[in-house]
Amino acid sequence: MPATSKGSAGAFRLRWSGPASKTRVFDSQFIRGLPRTLAMQSISILSAAVAAALVVVPSFGAELREQPKAVLELFTSQGCNSCPQADALFETLSQRKDLITLAYHVDYWDYIGWKDTFGSPENTERQRGYAKSWGSSRIFTPQLVVNGRAGVVGSRSGEVDGAIGGARLPVPVDLTIADGMIEINVASLAGGHDATVWLVTYADRQQVSIERGENAGKVIDYISVVTGKQVLGMWDPKDGSTFKLPLAELLTKGSDGLVVMIQEENKGLPGPIVGAASYQL
Repeated sequence: MPATSKGSAGAFRLRWSGPASKTRVFDSQFIRGLPRTLAMQSISILSAAVAAALVVVPSFGAELREQPKAVLELFTSQGCNSCPQADALFETLSQRKDLITLAYHVDYWDYIGWKDTFGSPENTERQRGYAKSWGSSRIFTPQLVVNGRAGVVGSRSGEVDGAIGGARLPVPVDLTIADGMIEINVASLAGGHDATVWLVTYADRQQVSIERGENAGKVIDYISVVTGKQVLGMWDPKDGSTFKLPLAELLTKGSDGLVVMIQEENKGLPGPIVGAASYQL
C-alpha cells in the first residue's frame, strides 16, 4: 500500500517503501497511409482560472512510480494469435514497481478479420519509427521495446528478462499532485542531450471479447493501453525543466493513468528513453 503525506499548499506526495513462440512479422515499407516522420504536437496549457475549477484530490489508492529502471512498450494486436502470451507476460511485468508499462496496439493486422479496438496508425508509426532508428525495415508483433533502445519478442520471458536486467533511466522525474494540478520536475544531468518531454495517457485495464479473426472466441484482459500521446516541451539537460498541468484535463476518455517520458531523438526518429515517472488513479 502507498504511504501518503501532505506538504505545503496542500500538496500530496505518494511514496512506495516461457517458452519461445512464433511472432508475426510485417514489412514496414508496405504500410500505406502513414506519415514518414513522427508528428510532434505540443499541448496547450489551460488558464489558471480554468485549472482552479478542476480540482482533483488523489485517491489513497493512487499509485506514483518514480525512479523506475525501465519503460516497457509492448506493440501488440487483438488480431494476432501470437500476442495473448505476450499480453499475459506484460500484465505480470506491470505489477513490478521498478517498471513502467505501456501497450501500443497496432493496426496492421486488422485486415485478417478483426479490427483492434485500441489500434491506431499512430501506434504503428511509432513502432516503425523504432525500426528505422535501429536500421531495420521490419516490424512484428508481439514486440517489447525496453527504454527505446532495443526490441525483443514480447512472449519470450528469457529475452525480456535479459533486456530488462541491465536497464536504467539516468534522469530523475518528480511528480507532485496539488490542487487539481500535476507538477512535473525533470532534473538536470551533466552531459545529457536535448530530449522531448512526452506525456502518455493510458487505461490501466480493458477487457475485450474478440469475435472474429485469429483470436475469435477469446476474452482477453489488456493492460496499460495507450489512449493518447502529446508533447509537453523540451528537456533542458543543463538546468532541468518544469511543467504544470490540470490533471482533470489529462485523464479523460477512459484514461486513469499517465506517464511522463524523457526521450531523445535519432534524426527525427524515437531514440533512447532517459527518464520517466507515472501516476495512476
